[in-house]
Amino acid sequence: MGIFKRLRDLTMASINDMLDKAEDPVKMLNQFLRDMEEDIQEAESAVAKQIAIEMKFKQQYEEAEEMVQKRSEQAMKALEQGNEDLARRALEDKKEHQTRFTEMKDQYDVAKANADRLRSQLSEMKDEYSKMKNKKDLLIARAEAAKAQKQINQAMSGFGTDNAAKGFDRMTEKVLQMEAEAKASGELRDSNKSLDDELSALSKSGGVDDELAQLKAQLAAKKEQQ
Repeated sequence: MGIFKRLRDLTMASINDMLDKAEDPVKMLNQFLRDMEEDIQEAESAVAKQIAIEMKFKQQYEEAEEMVQKRSEQAMKALEQGNEDLARRALEDKKEHQTRFTEMKDQYDVAKANADRLRSQLSEMKDEYSKMKNKKDLLIARAEAAKAQKQINQAMSGFGTDNAAKGFDRMTEKVLQMEAEAKASGELRDSNKSLDDELSALSKSGGVDDELAQLKAQLAAKKEQQ
């Protein structure tokens, strides 16, 4: 049947081939599963119809079988009561039900065989769907891992490149230049000290010496008085 074609077509190999051409593996995998779900729904509908036919023929042949048994009993009862004509008519009707029973039983056997085959195919479809669903989870995990690895590789591709190394060298030279300029400005400031600055420094230094001399004189005078 056409509705079962995808069961044969959607093999692991064909799905992997389609994934190779897919722009987004996750979206494609989900679409494949949706397609399979639709096919399974169609198959379930077909199986349900075939089962209904099977049950219909079963009911008809069972009813015919019951009538065959019933007419046999009625014919015997009519004979027991001496009514041969009624017994004959009961047997004639029994024969018609027997014919119907045979026809319906044959139809039932065919319908049951078809239903069983469809049930088996539907079960295969569901098993295949389950396998594909499990494989989808695995493939999605692999796809996400590959995507993450690609992003990391791209991010790390700039590390240690010539541009980065040259940039660090330029910044190192700039820092050295700034340090040199700072040192030069300090030396320049020292060389540009005014006479007042030097005298002021001398004055500050002499003031301490004078005070120390005064303290010594006071100490000597104190000792003389003792």
